[in-house]
Amino acid sequence: MANNLTDRAATAAAGSDALFPVEVSLGEAGVECRRGTPKLGTDAFAEQCRSLDRRPPLYRFAKRLFDLVFSACVIVVGFIPGLVLSLAIVADTKGSPIYSQTRIGRLGRTFRIYKFRTMVADSDDVEKYLDAEQLAQWHRERKVDDDPRITPLGRKLRRLSLDEMPNFLNVLKGDMSVIGPRAVSSEEIEWFGDEAGTVLSVPAGITGLWQATRRNDATFESGERQRIELEYARSAGFAMDLRCFIGTFGVMFGKKRTGR
Repeated sequence: MANNLTDRAATAAAGSDALFPVEVSLGEAGVECRRGTPKLGTDAFAEQCRSLDRRPPLYRFAKRLFDLVFSACVIVVGFIPGLVLSLAIVADTKGSPIYSQTRIGRLGRTFRIYKFRTMVADSDDVEKYLDAEQLAQWHRERKVDDDPRITPLGRKLRRLSLDEMPNFLNVLKGDMSVIGPRAVSSEEIEWFGDEAGTVLSVPAGITGLWQATRRNDATFESGERQRIELEYARSAGFAMDLRCFIGTFGVMFGKKRTGR
C-alpha cells in the first residue's frame, strides 16, 4: 500500500491549488480510491477496515467495558452541571446548547457527533464571518485560527475541552471510544488517501494521541496529523491508551494547554 502522506505534504508545500493530489475523493456516499480501494461506506470497505484491525480480543473487550463504565459515571456526575452550562450556552450563543455534526466512524460508517455549542447559532454560514484567508484555512483544516464565530464562553469551553463532554453520549451509543483517533469529517478523511481504511479500523475517540501530543501544531497540510492518527491506529493497546489518557490532562490543565 502506497503511503500518501509524504505526497500530500509535498503537494501542499507546492501550493494551495493542488491540496488533494489523489485522483479521487472520499465523500460521505463514498467514491473509489485509486488502485481499486473499496468505496467508503460500502460493505467491502467495512471488511477492509476489519482486516486492518490488529487489536486483540481481550483488549477490545476491556476497552469497551471501560468506555461504558467511565462514560456512564461522567454523565451521571456531570448531569446537573451540564444543565446549568446549557442555560449559559443558550444565553451566550442564542442557539440550542447541543450541536451535532456528521462524522465518519469505524468501518466508514457515518454518525452524528454531539458537542456543546461554542459558536454563534448561524456558524455554518462561514462566508458571513470569515475573510478570504480564513476561508482558505477552513477548507483545508476545517478550523480557523482566532475564529470570529466562537463566543466568549465558547473559548473557555474549548480551552478546557469541556465542549466535548456530550461526546460521552456517543461513547455509550457505541459510535466512539473514550480514546482513539479524532473523529473526522468526509472532507478530512480525504487527507488519509489509501490509508483511510487503517485509521477507520478502530473507533474514533474523545481524546487520543493527536490531542495528547502536538494537537493544533500537527496539521493535515503538513502530514503530521495523519502520521499521528495512523500511529495510534496501528499501535492501539493498553500502553498507548494510558499514554493518551495521561497526556490529555497535561494538555487540558498543564502549561501547554491550547484549546482548539
